[in-house]
Amino acid sequence: MDVRYATNPDDARSYGTEELRDRYLVTDLFVPGEVRLTYSHQDRVILGGAMPIADLPLSLPVDDAVRTEYFCQRRELAVFCVDGAAAVTVDGVEYVLTGRDLLYIGRGSEQVSFAARDGLRAPKLYLCSAPAHQTHPTVLVRADQVQPINLGTEKGANRRRLHRYIDGTLVTSCQLMMGFTEILPGSVWNTMPCHTHARRTECYLYFDLAESARVVHLMGRPEETRHLIVGNEQAVISPAWSVHSGVGTSDYSFVWCMAGENYSFEDMDHVDMADLR
Repeated sequence: MDVRYATNPDDARSYGTEELRDRYLVTDLFVPGEVRLTYSHQDRVILGGAMPIADLPLSLPVDDAVRTEYFCQRRELAVFCVDGAAAVTVDGVEYVLTGRDLLYIGRGSEQVSFAARDGLRAPKLYLCSAPAHQTHPTVLVRADQVQPINLGTEKGANRRRLHRYIDGTLVTSCQLMMGFTEILPGSVWNTMPCHTHARRTECYLYFDLAESARVVHLMGRPEETRHLIVGNEQAVISPAWSVHSGVGTSDYSFVWCMAGENYSFEDMDHVDMADLR
């Protein structure tokens, strides 16, 4: 497990490109036949990718960084199917996920494993986990169960569809919130005008990007921003003090997940465009 320690904005203002990437960018999430995990001390969020291959299921490991008997002993977990078809087995119960389906796994689930369900094609499963002090049932959410919300304008180049999976409506969790947003063709901006929320860490997984395309992800304090150049299926850890917004060289999608102090999706500290630097 890759461990990333928490950072503060006074330190981050002096980081160069490599330091920014080392601390906030998560790459190589999806490797055939492996589960890859990154532990962030920002609200103790764990990001990961599982890519099981045919006839070789993968078990969710527990690392010494967590130091529990099993991964979900004191954690909740969401599994989002980025691509392909997979079976996720939770304490003997199998759930089959296809593209854009999500499985919420509640605290106390002891055995979690992943298997391919589409012949030789290895699925890509994105994992997001946070500590939990409440137990909620495991729930499978199909992509077509989620009612999208249209946001943005063509003039602002930020037309997008927001899909909220875990936010206390379809799925209730302890503190984890998760969903994904599609940037519509002809638009390039996400979450602009941007915001912070000092009470939650938020992470983005960018996907549906062409191999040659990139997203310029903005982060840092609103009055002193920094940026990361992000490729397909790479994730960004955004500390609570940081803005999180991006502009792509083409349309794309991103999974967002949040964890922290409160449980209100609308809790945002909006930043006026004129205040960005």
